[in-house]
Amino acid sequence: MSSAVEAAVTAIRAGGVVVIPTDTVYGLAATADRPGGRDALYALKGRPTTQPTALVAATVDALLGLVPELETNATRIRALLPGPYTLVVANPAHRFEWLCGENPAAIGVRVPDLAGLGAELLSAVGAVAATSANLPNGHEPRTLGEVPRELREGAAAVVDGGELPGVASTVLDLTGETPRVLRAGAGSVDAALARLATP
Repeated sequence: MSSAVEAAVTAIRAGGVVVIPTDTVYGLAATADRPGGRDALYALKGRPTTQPTALVAATVDALLGLVPELETNATRIRALLPGPYTLVVANPAHRFEWLCGENPAAIGVRVPDLAGLGAELLSAVGAVAATSANLPNGHEPRTLGEVPRELREGAAAVVDGGELPGVASTVLDLTGETPRVLRAGAGSVDAALARLATP
């Protein structure tokens, strides 16, 4: 494990916030397994706790282990993940409710298609709470240098994964019978809807 990843893993486990590379943009990540991680993440970013944040897992199997109720939706989830999509799915057991904003009955989940240091980090911790490493209404960072200085300086660790695509994930709401596009982004909407329509 590289020294940068090791420092980031230690920081996440201790409740700190780190800057990480994903398959789309640079993100801020913290432990997902207790509310304190979200609190630290939101305090650094200046984000209200009424807003949801994605549960980002290393693998689909890891995600299903964390939210077992998703097994009933596993086919649709595996159609799109790993990949540049965030899926809003039903959360009947209200798991990780501190990540769900004002609606604990739904949770955003993501399994990025990672390589390199990002993959190394996420594999080591299993899952994190994560959001883009920008200030509210700021642009999503493609490089570490585009991450606002106050976020880099306020983070407990920083992992430089080089230049990324720079477009945030596409967000799809799968809580109803028909998928709804909440945000068009890095993942093709047409491709996603076609995959979801395939029996």
